[in-house]
This record gives sequence, structure tokens and C-alpha cells, in this order.
Amino acid sequence: MTSPASTIARAPATRADFRADLGLAIGLFVGAILSAALGSVAGFYGTDTAEIQWSLLYGAALTLPLALRRRYPEIIAVVVSLAFFIGMSVRIPELYVGNIAVFIAFYTVGAWVDDRRRAVIVRAVITVGMFLWLLITTFQAVTAPTDDGLSREGIFSPFVAYMLIQFLVNVAFFGGAYYMGDRAYASALQRRALELRTEELERERELTAAQAVALDRLKIARELHDVVAHHVSAMGVQAGAARAVIEKDPDAARAALSGVESSARSALDELRHLLQTLRTADADTDEGSTLSLDDLEALVRHAEDNGLPTTFTVVGDPLPVPYVVQVNLYRIAQEALTNARRHAGPDAGADVRLRYSRDGVELEVTNTGRVATSPRPGLGLVGMRERAAASGGVLEAGPRPRGGFRVRAHVPLGTPKPQTPPVGVAVAEGASR
Repeated sequence: MTSPASTIARAPATRADFRADLGLAIGLFVGAILSAALGSVAGFYGTDTAEIQWSLLYGAALTLPLALRRRYPEIIAVVVSLAFFIGMSVRIPELYVGNIAVFIAFYTVGAWVDDRRRAVIVRAVITVGMFLWLLITTFQAVTAPTDDGLSREGIFSPFVAYMLIQFLVNVAFFGGAYYMGDRAYASALQRRALELRTEELERERELTAAQAVALDRLKIARELHDVVAHHVSAMGVQAGAARAVIEKDPDAARAALSGVESSARSALDELRHLLQTLRTADADTDEGSTLSLDDLEALVRHAEDNGLPTTFTVVGDPLPVPYVVQVNLYRIAQEALTNARRHAGPDAGADVRLRYSRDGVELEVTNTGRVATSPRPGLGLVGMRERAAASGGVLEAGPRPRGGFRVRAHVPLGTPKPQTPPVGVAVAEGASR
């Protein structure tokens, strides 16, 4: 049961703790028997002493329950206290181990009970019982018809001084056990909170490491898709054209195969550069890339050379654009043109527009022709949205009302903050989109 004042409970006792309690109980039992035997020989109570069998029973009731003190601290404290009060009342000649056993049982309630209200109540009941017992025994001693013992003459007689000492010793005894039990419980809570925080930090560290690995894998997958899909798509178109004209027009076939070779070399160069970037220690950004918005014209010419008539327009005055944003916009345009070449049909055309405005830069790639329908977006569109979001912008992709497909990426300039890619934009997206 957890404490009402805290959501953290101390760590439960271990098997080692239980073994230690068993050893403590056995050791105190042996000590209680020896103490009772020596007390009987020393004549602590004169001839008015209980027989030895009662001393054995008293020692067992006083000490052996301590083996379970961490399992049932409240019950054990009450049992040990009752055994102590009864043993003192019947004059068992054991004056030392009993005090130790009561202290340990009282301390255990404060140190191990998670319900702090119940711990206070149990200790208060034992303390009140102890003082009531002390008052009763004091009254019996005062009214006893005997002249033996300390003198009772005077207002502050030796007998009164002795009784005051008894009260003060018991106040210090139970007060010390109460304080030390509470401090032990508070220290145990602090250790438990530290352990839980350490476990939480370890889980967060593992999660962060897993997220970092996932982001790296995502980045590698996106780069490989952009490089391979673009060039392999172009090689497929050129190889198909070469196969179609190889018998009728060998020169055109050779020109197409030359284009395949050029695309293969470009793909290998970009893959080599990608691998070199991944091997460097600061490969967390795309700044190692040689791509920029200035390369869009070459990208458009490459699309035209591979059978997709494409126009390129720059609107507005060029503004300084962060290098990472340039790389991401270039890759978005590359993927959009690759999708148009693969899905829009043989008679399709494309238009690339780069717009600069006061609040940012916008890339729009549209194409005519058919729209390939697919129930789920492909990796191409996923990668484009990730690149736009990584640049602090948004991407819209979907079929145009008058036919064809449009991809529009807007990136604010200044101090952009990454955003979650928009949901629900694009209906009927292409399979690789």
C-alpha cells in the first residue's frame, strides 16, 4: 500500500534482508536467554524472580518474531511490545535484550510501513501504552507497603528522581526510535526515487539512440531512393528507346545507349558521394552535397533528354537560401520529374517553377498526362514530405482539376521550425509517389 502523501513507495525487502532478520532474531534470542540467566544469578529482583522456563518463553516471544519484522512490521511491533510489558510486569530477570528488541521493532514500523498514517498510529499506540504501563508500575511502587529500596521522603526524594529518570529515558528511547525510523524511510524513498529516475533516464537514452538510428536509416533510404529511382528510371526509358530502334536506326540506338551509360555513371558518382558523406563524422546534414537550386536547369535538361518535355521558370528575385533547403528542394523536383516520367504517359509534359517571395521560397512541379491511382502513397511522396518538413516547410501533392499532377513545396525563410507533414492532401497518389 503506497503512502497517501507520495506516489513512490520504498523498494521491497530482498531475500538478503529476510536472511539478515532471521540471523538477528536468533542472535537476540540467544542473548536474551544468557541475559535472563545472568540476571537471575545476579538477583536483579531478589528472590521474587520468575522461573527459568518463563524466561525462555519470554525470550522467544521477545526476539523470534523479529525474523518477520519487515514482512509484518506493525504486528511484530505490537507483539514484541506486549511481550516486553508482560515480562517486566512478572519480573523476568532480563533487562537489556528486551530494550533492544523493542527499539528495533518500533524503528521498523517507521522505516518500512508505506502507509505513513498507519505507521504513526501504531507507534503512537505503543508509546501511549508504554507510558500507561510506566504510570501503573510507578503507582504500584509508590503504594507498595514496604520500606525497601530508595527513600521516599521529601518532595524530591531519591525515589521521585529515579521515576523521573525512567520517564526521561523512555521519552528519549521511543523518541529516538521514532525519529530514526522516519529518517530511514525518507532515505529509502530518496534512493528509490533516484533508482526510478536512473531507470527512466536509461530508457530515454535507449529510446533516443533507437530514434537516432531510425533517423539515420530513414535518411539513407531517402537518399538511395532519390538517386537510384531518378537515374534508373531514365536508363529504363533510354534502353527501351534503343531496343525499339536498334535495327532501323543504329545511330539513334547508340545515342540512347550512350545516355544509359551517362545515367549509370551519374548514378555511381552520386552513390559514391553519398557513401563518402555517410562515412564522415559530420554526416548529419546535406551540406556535403554538391547539389543546389542552380542545378535545377540541368535537372530539367536531363528530363527533356529522357523523353519528358519540361520547362523551367524562376519567378521573383533570388534570395539567399540555406544549403540544406536547396538540396531538399532539388531532390523534391528530381522525384517529381521522375514520377512524371514513369506515370504520366508518353505524351506528358512537365513544368518546373521556382518562386521567391518575401516570406520564403516555393517550388512547384506540374505535369500533364494521366494520374496513376494507388490506394497508398509510395516512398517517393513520403520522402518529399519528409524533406519539406525537415526544411521547416510544407508540401502539397495531388492531381490537378484539369488533369495531370502537381507537387508544391513551400519553405519559409528566416528561422523556420520543422513541422509535421500535412495530412489528407493528395488523393489518388502514384504507386512510387
